[in-house]
Amino acid sequence: MSAFYNEKNFLFSEKISIFAYLNKDNKMDKKRTFQQIAKDIKSTWLNVYFGAVPYLEAMLTLDTSDPNAMYFYDTAGDIVRYFLANAQTFRGADAKRLKAELKSML
Repeated sequence: MSAFYNEKNFLFSEKISIFAYLNKDNKMDKKRTFQQIAKDIKSTWLNVYFGAVPYLEAMLTLDTSDPNAMYFYDTAGDIVRYFLANAQTFRGADAKRLKAELKSML
């Protein structure tokens, strides 16, 4: 199996689940949901710091890319900020890329 598998409306590799979706004009839309990013973090960061666990679990339920979406009494943006504050032990190239992606969504 090759590293990349092309489906009708998305691309993904074996390690990182989803890179980009095709929008209605069949152009690549690189904005992913918080849930997709959280899945990638969970598969990459094997020993998640205990302080980041509740925020990672919350991000796994956020099927949106809107930072103003609500998660109980907090916004999705607040959940991401809390996660980033507790994710200082998440290091490496993948970590840097995933954190930058989260920061760009705020």
